[in-house]
Amino acid sequence: MGKKKASKLTKESTKGSEKVSEKVSEKVSEKVSEKSFQPEINLGLVGHVDHGKTTLTERLSGKWTDTHSEELKRGITIRLGYANTSFYKCPKCKPGFTTKDICPKCKSKCQFLRKISFVDAPGHESLMATMLSGATIMDGALLLIAANEKCPQPQTREHLMALEIMGLKKIIIVQNKIDIVSKERALESYKEIKEFVKGTIYENAVIVPISAQQGANVDVLIETIEKHIPTPERKLDKDPLMFIARSFDINKPGSNPLKMVGGVLGGALFRGKFAVGDEIEIKPGMVYQERNQQKWKSITAKITGLKTGNESVKQVVPGGSIGVLTGLDPSIVKSDSLTGNVAGRVGKLPLVLNEFKLEVHLLDRVVGSKEDLEVKPIKLHETLMLNVNSAATVGVVMNIKKKLVVCALKRPICVGYGARITISRLIGQRFRLIGYGVLKE
Repeated sequence: MGKKKASKLTKESTKGSEKVSEKVSEKVSEKVSEKSFQPEINLGLVGHVDHGKTTLTERLSGKWTDTHSEELKRGITIRLGYANTSFYKCPKCKPGFTTKDICPKCKSKCQFLRKISFVDAPGHESLMATMLSGATIMDGALLLIAANEKCPQPQTREHLMALEIMGLKKIIIVQNKIDIVSKERALESYKEIKEFVKGTIYENAVIVPISAQQGANVDVLIETIEKHIPTPERKLDKDPLMFIARSFDINKPGSNPLKMVGGVLGGALFRGKFAVGDEIEIKPGMVYQERNQQKWKSITAKITGLKTGNESVKQVVPGGSIGVLTGLDPSIVKSDSLTGNVAGRVGKLPLVLNEFKLEVHLLDRVVGSKEDLEVKPIKLHETLMLNVNSAATVGVVMNIKKKLVVCALKRPICVGYGARITISRLIGQRFRLIGYGVLKE
């Protein structure tokens, strides 16, 4: 049933017949039920720059995630991109896995399996903070490795280590660009990949050769995702906690002030659930000046709408990226200004910390550097980049006692004790991953 027809019948029903409205709603919901499902999992696409992450996202979802103007000009992903898709299974074809409800081969109606949300993370070395932020909201990941380049590339190694540090266990290795290499090179690339993951927790990860550009073996990749990355159990009875990965103003320049809508938060729920009409709190919140010092103040807002993909829903739960429409002044949220904040019920969020104590676990070697560099102990007054949840901040080391390091933060973070925080050190002109810390009281 078309939207205009449904809308017309609904208007007629308000004049005198609520039954008509109910029937229309039932018919519309039957037709779009599969599309309106919230994605069950967040699946990250990570790997070295230009290894095909965004191309594969488009192949699977039909959406090009590089929508930021600077991303289009430079040809790389700067911010986290999101795209939803549905997986289907053809009852007649083998393997028969597709993203279409009608089989492209035999035209049979396919069985709906589940909806997936892809998080397309940047691969460029200078954007590792964004990738690490995205790793927190991933339930599983596809590590893309291009067959036409020697493995591992610097960011391939760094991304794998980051996923391991963040505790992400479910990954599939995607050997991309097999269409532009010889059979001999493809086999050599496979051996390089196996050698690269040897000794890591991903040593036995499945490797799927594909061509994202041509769509070759994408059906096998979908089958592998369905088999090896199940939907995890969700904690719906806990106080909700959302990691904000993006925030933006959707009003166009010159919009009528009377028709403007409030700011939008993008990210993922870690636990609990949100519903339209809920009052939420956002921490650390917005920055303000007091006696020439920057301070942060938490923000409260009412949820005016919820989005999953392009679909409006009344409630959201963990799984898939979400959009939270609020009554906030659009100027507060524009240009990702609230990225790194967390949202939840008023008074139920963790403390905002201006400094914290870390139990530090350093790696043997610096990750991401072309040179083989040993990780040296953390020094007093050293500046470190710290990533936790969807937040990135800079900390100055104020005290060191054995494995415990106290850092004063340039930007406060709202986080619970026991969280894992990745640690990067400035080496040359780049921050390089050197280990992680566990937040202690």
